[in-house]
Amino acid sequence: MTFLSLFITFFQIGLFGFGGGYGMLSLIQHEVVTNHHWMTAGEFTDIVAISQMTPGPVGINTATYAGYTALQNEGASSFLCFLGSCTATFALVLPTTILMLLISRYLMKYKDNASVRLVLDSLRPAVVGLLAAATLLLMTKENFGSPQENAPEFFLSVGLFLLTFIGAKFFKIGPIKMIVVCAGLGLLFMRN
Repeated sequence: MTFLSLFITFFQIGLFGFGGGYGMLSLIQHEVVTNHHWMTAGEFTDIVAISQMTPGPVGINTATYAGYTALQNEGASSFLCFLGSCTATFALVLPTTILMLLISRYLMKYKDNASVRLVLDSLRPAVVGLLAAATLLLMTKENFGSPQENAPEFFLSVGLFLLTFIGAKFFKIGPIKMIVVCAGLGLLFMRN
């Protein structure tokens, strides 16, 4: 039954996940953590971190790891977990593939149509909103710690967040360099 739920859930996310992988993160988190309870918020955060570090689109990578983790948390075998990964990934990509095949044929023909322009222009703010929601949903105690429980870890996390934001926004430092620098600083300062 979990396979059917995985398929339906990730098919819907793929169908309504405008804005690419980062836009999908808030939808994925809501479904896998809040709605289906397939994993904890901490596990989801780890999945997003791994998805960003591995090659490929973050949304598809997240679906792959989420499908695996959902079945792993139910005690399934490695093979069934692998099938869970395949199910979630296929379901996420399927609606996009179908829509792109249908839309690509007509988009070039009607791209200058006023109604089509209006729809595309209206989707832009929605995409920005989904990206903002994904960012805010990841600003949790699991990611930043708590000043009451571990003040040095909390302030280091906030510092790394600000360093990454400033480096990417103002100095145009690439994400790979930022990940390496932050991982190094995390190793250096969070040693026990």
